[in-house]
Amino acid sequence: MKVTILDDYFDTLRTLTCFAKLAPFDVAVFNDHVEDVDVLAERLKDTEALVLIRERTKIGAALLSRLPRLRLISQRSVYPHIDVEACSRLGVIISSSQHEGSPSYAAAELTWALVLATMRQVPQQAAALRAGTWQIGVGRSLRGKTIGIYGYGRIGGVVAGYGRAFGMNIRVWAREASRMRAQSDGYAVSASKEAFFEECDVLSLHMRLVEATRGIVTETDLARMKPTALLVNTSRAGLIERGALLRALEAGRPGMAALDVYEHEPLLDPGNPLLAMENVVCTPHIGYVTRDEYEIQFTDIFDQILAYAAGAPINVVNPEATAPR
Repeated sequence: MKVTILDDYFDTLRTLTCFAKLAPFDVAVFNDHVEDVDVLAERLKDTEALVLIRERTKIGAALLSRLPRLRLISQRSVYPHIDVEACSRLGVIISSSQHEGSPSYAAAELTWALVLATMRQVPQQAAALRAGTWQIGVGRSLRGKTIGIYGYGRIGGVVAGYGRAFGMNIRVWAREASRMRAQSDGYAVSASKEAFFEECDVLSLHMRLVEATRGIVTETDLARMKPTALLVNTSRAGLIERGALLRALEAGRPGMAALDVYEHEPLLDPGNPLLAMENVVCTPHIGYVTRDEYEIQFTDIFDQILAYAAGAPINVVNPEATAPR
């Protein structure tokens, strides 16, 4: 079976222990990022099993219709970048483990790194030192401040624990069931969404991007934040109303942002206004990008390929798809 892996930027997967699972197959790995459908169609023309690294490449109907040998797409987590209906119609099975019960500690750790880096002006202070300047400002401490967790799932719960360890007051806002779970874990729930945005010194987003959550953070919500507050988004840019964050930062509420996700990725435009703001710390969607996390994720992804090859697909998103065409 021909297996193709896209977007392995640093040729990391070959170095993972779990890569040995693909030994029975003919494997091709591409390290660049391509969006052109013609180029992708040529690359994937003989592919039977396609491995995706999260949402790096969009798999739409126009591309799928030109891949007659494709039988399986194996990936992990959500799949807004895949045309599920087209896959089902064309007989392409989508296997995607939802990693229930296993939070991405890598993403939670990056979230906390961004909180600390932004509040203490770490990137700016380090850049100033390299430029021959001593201290350039005064940062802010975390202890005693209020951190808000918007979306109390696996990662949100871990980040709340980090906040507690740093002596912060925790506030949660989420769906009712998640709010109840947060309360049972000993965390306070805000009285309303409006109060949540008003009272937090740090507010971190931890939700999946689905239709129900797209644009769930509005410009009005952001305008309620303190001028000293920090908004952190290591989840998905689409959770925030399009263009609202830039306008909010320009208006001074919130006063800071730390971002790992963007409306269009990869973000390769150095002229993007967010990158020019001194009160914004940006990283290039590296929340899950650690060797340890890759071993966890790609063990699942490669096991899905083995299961398909054995005739018993697992974690199937679209059971209506029929493998033979």
